[in-house]
Amino acid sequence: MTPRSKRLTAYGSVLLLVVASLTAATAVAAAPAAASSQELCGPGSALSFHRSAFPAKPEIDNKWLRLEPGRQYTTTGKVVSPDGTTARTVISTVTGLTKVIDGVKTIAIWDRDYRDGELVESELAFFAQTRKGAVWLFGEYPEEYENGKLVGAPSTFISGIDEARAGIAMQAKPHRNTPAYAQAYAPSVDFLDCGDVFAKHLRVCVPTGCYDDVMVIDEFNPLEPPSAGHQRKYYAPRTGLIKVTAVGGEEQEFMDLVKIKKLNRTELASVNAHALAIDRRGYTVSKDVYAKTPRAVVKTR
Repeated sequence: MTPRSKRLTAYGSVLLLVVASLTAATAVAAAPAAASSQELCGPGSALSFHRSAFPAKPEIDNKWLRLEPGRQYTTTGKVVSPDGTTARTVISTVTGLTKVIDGVKTIAIWDRDYRDGELVESELAFFAQTRKGAVWLFGEYPEEYENGKLVGAPSTFISGIDEARAGIAMQAKPHRNTPAYAQAYAPSVDFLDCGDVFAKHLRVCVPTGCYDDVMVIDEFNPLEPPSAGHQRKYYAPRTGLIKVTAVGGEEQEFMDLVKIKKLNRTELASVNAHALAIDRRGYTVSKDVYAKTPRAVVKTR
């Protein structure tokens, strides 16, 4: 899994003309999900998907982003900014929950984000894989914490609500010298992540071991100011995200995968219970967005 950092690390350059030209579209269950015709991340990046492309039973076994219920990934590192350096830890757990979003049954991932040992964000993110192998991100419900207390989830976005669009979290067959792709778009919360295959076939070592055939994805947000910089994410086959670095930007993040754990039956049941509690709370905390989704259910125990 990946520590989602679009709220914590900025990207790219401002494209005001793109913002001005964005148009809304209405999703129709019997037709392809609607998307803006604008190519937000460059030529060939317009967002659209067919609900029929996703299986009724969600399973994510992409070579670069395999999300198996009960797998837990811990990454640690630091965030460097003009205000100083902050230690960061992200624990990503693939739950046994599914949730229907924008007509597609997704798998829920529970991310916990700690800064200097203090929880600052607890998030449910929702992914699904097409029959051809591409993994899509359908939404996020990120609860924010201050001094140990929940203060809200203002960055919540769900595909099909408030013009938000699902995007490609990982291509089925990533190749270099192909167009950048939109990883998701949510204008109501100023969210746009773009991905571009930067390098392949690298050997990279992190605390969990040394990995061959590593691929690097360059991530950026063209709606952010030039000072934002880019982020580089390193993916190993059959493992997923192993390393994060930064290029430019006033706030830079550097993370390494330090632990991979397969939860036992009792541990997964506990994770499912926590994730269900977050899902229920979302109907109160995010009444305008999250409350419009069907309830999450446990499918893997």
